[in-house]
Amino acid sequence: MPADRQPPTPVLFTGGGVADARREARTEEDVLVVDGRIAAVGPAGSLRDRAPAGTAEFPLDGRTVLPGLVNMHTHFTLVLPGDRGREIAAMDAHDLALHVADGARRTLLSGVTTVRCVAEEDGVDFALRRAVDAGRVPGPRVFTAGRGLVCTGGHGHENSSTLECDGPDGFRYGVRSQVRAGADLIKVMISGGIAGQHEAIDTRQLTRDEIAAVIGAAHDAGRKVTAHAGPAPVVADAVELGLDCVEHGYQLTPEVCAQMAAAGCALVPTLGVTRCGEFFDECGVPRWMQERSLGAADRHTESFRTALRAGVEVMLGSDLPPFWAIDDTNATAWEYGLMADLGAPAGFSPRDALAAATSTPLRWLGADDRLGAVAEGFLADLLVVDGDPLSDTTAVRRVHAVLSRGEVVRDDERSLAA
Repeated sequence: MPADRQPPTPVLFTGGGVADARREARTEEDVLVVDGRIAAVGPAGSLRDRAPAGTAEFPLDGRTVLPGLVNMHTHFTLVLPGDRGREIAAMDAHDLALHVADGARRTLLSGVTTVRCVAEEDGVDFALRRAVDAGRVPGPRVFTAGRGLVCTGGHGHENSSTLECDGPDGFRYGVRSQVRAGADLIKVMISGGIAGQHEAIDTRQLTRDEIAAVIGAAHDAGRKVTAHAGPAPVVADAVELGLDCVEHGYQLTPEVCAQMAAAGCALVPTLGVTRCGEFFDECGVPRWMQERSLGAADRHTESFRTALRAGVEVMLGSDLPPFWAIDDTNATAWEYGLMADLGAPAGFSPRDALAAATSTPLRWLGADDRLGAVAEGFLADLLVVDGDPLSDTTAVRRVHAVLSRGEVVRDDERSLAA
């Protein structure tokens, strides 16, 4: 916190409920937040005597407090084929910084209090992380992979958000260069995808030795590895070599999902990317990409359900900018609903959906000892929603207030009273 900033005003939430994925059911409790942390959670009316002088009371009027949402696949500088992608790619450093700062602010106001960036243009993710941590820019907590690692001509090679490498030594250098830059994790593109005109979703792009080099170098540096991957055979190789997470997983099989579950390899399914025709139209995405993407939706759904049935841990990630307006909500809440609706036939419950958007990703990030629960001692990244997310997955669409680091950054109904 900058020296000239005062600690956030203590807040006491009263007259509502508490829900998080560590609980079996919503409870009627009050929550006291002091100095950016949850100081106490207790029965209704029991915390007023513990509130310090100057505490602002926030009447919930029956609403629910829950942990802030986590989006594990974000691109604030998403450069896709089409008009919007060309606009972002043409930005200079100043324009790009302001663009990302605005996106971070909008993301936070959407109820997303933590993001995992998985390839941003020109290293702007590191600047964003510094600015948010210093309190200069309102935004979510940022964990970042830095530049995504690709083979020469591989998925995303056209943009400054990636680094072209070749051979095991080249990919070891790529890992170490991102660790040197400050990356919290490593992302590697091991197959083609929906946005490369001269590739297919099932195109293998790294050799087994190259994948082993990435994972070995990252693990030696204490970093996890997530892989952009579509087809089952290349995913199987990567999981065998120690991969920690799969992005997309468009074409998984029961055998590979069983392998992932046994190895503890998570999945960020990004279900919206094969259903976002509205988004593609707004961005001017060309017809070839739309057809490839939207045509993969059924197989993508089957892969997701297969992973759920196998017991693979899943985590929410939108791939779309997390704040983007779509289907009368934002891209993060929309992805949350897709996971809940498409996963229900495979036994995916509302509690599972909340875990996929809060506690599970924070455990993957190594931050679940301080974030992701409404519990004493935890950092106060919180939402107030209308409804009970443990029984109603649409509740995350109805955000009324957001706390970040204990500070109320959104209060739609001006509920705070001194």
